[in-house]
Amino acid sequence: MPHEVIMPALGMAQQSGQLVAWLKAPGDAVKAGEPLMEVETDKATMEVEAQADGYLGGLRAKAGDDVPVGSVVAVIAETKEAAEAEAGGEVAQDAPADEPASGSDTETANDDALPEGAEVIMPALGMAQETGQITTWLKEPGDAVGADDILFEVETDKSAVEVPAGVSGYLAAILADPGEEVPVGAPIAIISAEAPANPVRRSHAQKPAAPKPAKAEAPANKATPEKETTSKPAAARPYAKPAAAPAPGGRILASPKAKRLAREQGLELARLAEAGIAQPYHVSDLETLRTLPAPQAAAATAPTAQALHLSAEVSAKGFAAFCDWIEAETGQAPDPGALLAGLATGATFSGPVAVSRHGRSRCFADPGRYPLGQAPESEEDATPALLIRDLRGSALQRISLGAEAQPVLTLTGSDPLTLTLEADPGQLAPEAALDLITGFAARLDEPLRHLL
Repeated sequence: MPHEVIMPALGMAQQSGQLVAWLKAPGDAVKAGEPLMEVETDKATMEVEAQADGYLGGLRAKAGDDVPVGSVVAVIAETKEAAEAEAGGEVAQDAPADEPASGSDTETANDDALPEGAEVIMPALGMAQETGQITTWLKEPGDAVGADDILFEVETDKSAVEVPAGVSGYLAAILADPGEEVPVGAPIAIISAEAPANPVRRSHAQKPAAPKPAKAEAPANKATPEKETTSKPAAARPYAKPAAAPAPGGRILASPKAKRLAREQGLELARLAEAGIAQPYHVSDLETLRTLPAPQAAAATAPTAQALHLSAEVSAKGFAAFCDWIEAETGQAPDPGALLAGLATGATFSGPVAVSRHGRSRCFADPGRYPLGQAPESEEDATPALLIRDLRGSALQRISLGAEAQPVLTLTGSDPLTLTLEADPGQLAPEAALDLITGFAARLDEPLRHLL
């Protein structure tokens, strides 16, 4: 069966995304894990991977289009011939979009009519997330909800998170049952402005399939016999943007999914670079990585100490008041990322600091050497000595993702803020880890003292 490519949800409040560029052309062979398109939201631009093997069929959206989350933007067909037929039927398939359905399709739509209102979609709580499982609904159909009310709990392979409604109104429909796995971007509820007369509750599996255009007639004017499907296999093209292997210790370019799987399986992507295999790396490269001979010294030098995981809590009021003071003194809003990078440095820690916020990561050149908040951004390929994940204001309260290539400081919650430091034993000594998180908490609580 053909696989539909949809506009993903790259943020919890995202309603649409701009398709920046297609990285494959119609008819090209694609593999699961390969970058397929670039998507831009108001927060970040990132590559979106293909979720199935096959051939890219007709494109439903072109570069520059703003596409609602969950809308189909292309199809990955099983054969090249089917993909070419899809490509030839693009206009015919898109043209009737605004025309009313006829016959039984209209009856199906009427039978399964849903209340009008704002759709609540399955949020993306991580870049590599494809689905989420609803643990429980905290509101019932027909209940009044506020924008900040917790509407449901969702669980991914990384965490369980309470998700707020996002808009005020009435819960007019619940479209997924607890325990169901729902794709990211799929609608799971509807919030209406007025109290619904007939609230709806059903499972995601009960959602009627959208009528699909008849594709059997598309190849009617193709003279290629069916047996040619197997006599002319299309060779898969490698991704068109290979990068040379970096120097040892340099930055590794890989898809988020490949990084996550490599981390979970204890694989080091740097060994692909050492073997001279071109970047960026994707899920398919992990098979190659498994075949590489293990380094002789790996078993002898493997760390036996337990990974470091430290947490602290601090009031958010001090940092907020400090930002307001800077704006009042200078007439310009400060850069929170640059301030956090500066507050993280101290007597026991120095070096480049990367700050990640809303999917965008910036690296500041050794903030301890500059006035607070004025460190310049480093070159794109700079390797940070510390990563700060700024998740303030999100629904996450606690986090435990494990260490990256460098120690990671994560800020979660609203007030108080929870600080979490994760590091491998070889990255920080226990005493240095304690100094880092306690010093950062103290400076975050009273930033003005850092200027004295």
